[in-house]
Amino acid sequence: MRHFLDPELPECPRILLIESGPRDAIERVILHLRDLFGPDVEMDLVTCYAGEPAGFRGRVFNVNDYGGAAGRHAFWLDLAQQKYSAAGVVCAAVPIMTKWKWWLAYKVPAKIFIINENADYFWLDRAHVRQLRKFVTKRLGISGAAAVPSLVRLVFFPLTLAYLLLYAGTVHLRRKLRQI
Repeated sequence: MRHFLDPELPECPRILLIESGPRDAIERVILHLRDLFGPDVEMDLVTCYAGEPAGFRGRVFNVNDYGGAAGRHAFWLDLAQQKYSAAGVVCAAVPIMTKWKWWLAYKVPAKIFIINENADYFWLDRAHVRQLRKFVTKRLGISGAAAVPSLVRLVFFPLTLAYLLLYAGTVHLRRKLRQI
């Protein structure tokens, strides 16, 4: 996340891939990355799945091996030694490893790129803010025809919550007054 303001592509001798989505997305993006950075680029993978993706040559970190706070600390010590220059995060519409991927995106001092379920990716920097905005609005369901109902629900949520709390408070107060 530290390279958000820098639109230049870094030299990428080492890339960390965070597989928090379907396996086929990461398998397809590996081929794209080898074309972009050359066949000698080293890649490591953080995953929750067993085994390795097809065509992957590198170290695999399975998050199931690192449980609890002590496990996360050991995991971070393993990753910090690697000096990654880029990290790819799979952001598919699947809630797999959500906390892990955002924790890693925050902690790893590398330029982040977002990978969707179609193996398309874009760099997380100021040059791609328009793509990021479209991606986020699509994921949140506030784009196109779904935007108006979603925004109306968002606006009326505090009013609905206040009404329900007031109603519950009134009912409980009436019950207490009847018991006196």
